[in-house]
Amino acid sequence: MSNPWKSDQYFVSPLNYDEEVRKGMKLPAKVKVHDITLRDGEQETGVALCKDDKIKIAEKLAEVGVHRIEAGMPAVTKDDEAAIREIVKRNLGPEIFAFSRCMIDDIKLAVDCGVQGVVVEIPSSEEVIKYAYGWPLEKSIDQSVKATQYAHESGLYVNFFTIDATRADFNFLIQLIQKVAEEGHMDSLTLVDTMGCAHSSAIRHYVREIKKIIHKPLEAHFHNDFGLANANTLAAVEEGAEVVHSTVLGIGERGGQASTEQLILALELLYGYNTGIKLDKLYDLGILVANLTGHVVPVNQPLLGSRYFELESGIPSSWWIQVMDTRPTVVFPMLPSLVGAPDVNVVLGKGSGSDSVRYWLSKIGVKMDEDQILRVLTAVKTKSIEKKGLINLQEFETIVNKIE
Repeated sequence: MSNPWKSDQYFVSPLNYDEEVRKGMKLPAKVKVHDITLRDGEQETGVALCKDDKIKIAEKLAEVGVHRIEAGMPAVTKDDEAAIREIVKRNLGPEIFAFSRCMIDDIKLAVDCGVQGVVVEIPSSEEVIKYAYGWPLEKSIDQSVKATQYAHESGLYVNFFTIDATRADFNFLIQLIQKVAEEGHMDSLTLVDTMGCAHSSAIRHYVREIKKIIHKPLEAHFHNDFGLANANTLAAVEEGAEVVHSTVLGIGERGGQASTEQLILALELLYGYNTGIKLDKLYDLGILVANLTGHVVPVNQPLLGSRYFELESGIPSSWWIQVMDTRPTVVFPMLPSLVGAPDVNVVLGKGSGSDSVRYWLSKIGVKMDEDQILRVLTAVKTKSIEKKGLINLQEFETIVNKIE
């Protein structure tokens, strides 16, 4: 029987599956991915997706196999409404949800678009309700009850979404949730860290306390202002959250969101879930979203950064050259083939070692003695420092020709 932490395409820590590590977790039987690229992702400053862009992304998300697509907020523009209608019409496979304010007119638009479910949002912290919206606290409760009940009566799956919940007075938050559960309607409740300002222990506590008073499926929606969106989402899953909200590449306003592709891989490789998602399609999904949104992907971003599967430093490059044909997962936790990314590439720069020079010499069919190799390596490092970057093939051949 194979180990869940190791295959021919990945090798992660066996500690993830240690009984002592897992025994305190309340992992749900299944976890759904609710992708919010088309709504929350588009809120990244400067991103403006047209109808055709949204359809292309929805089709790719469906091809990958995500379980839910939040297709947008129909009240934003007529173009958004048209995109949602077309995505629904295409019957792509995943559940299609819309996003709505706690307003009857918003719900009516969602119903008219033909979606299966609706995420119904309301502010839940006093700071936002009183000072950003200028409402009395009671209005938040009243509108939530009316809108969720209307959505339910209209045949929609109702996900109740409490904006800024991690900064809310907990007693008021509980009052709001209970009122909606008893007098309005919710099929599930989203736990929301709008400002990305809670750490993972706080999120675990938050989930546990909510579960004491509401017996509905829980969903996790966490922003990334402190770089904790992925960790917090997984912490919520460890406490029983059944649905994760995320965007491709982690795009979104301010610091962005939890990352769809990173969460999927974590759920599969670190927790052992069979999500049913096609992992080898994740790279193409990320590239499509980057191209259509103009989002600049950091070169070292996990899985999708242009240099994630490149090796410059001498020691790991030597490791790779030694094991690439026999045990390649010694060097990477997962191989590019797992996510459909381009092959691993050994590059040359200031950090390179002599094994990397030998590797490049073999690629151009040149043999050198050890003294020549060291002279080439010195010249490579000098050139890399001068240009503050990597050495390309033409530059390498020029160096070699001078030393031969």
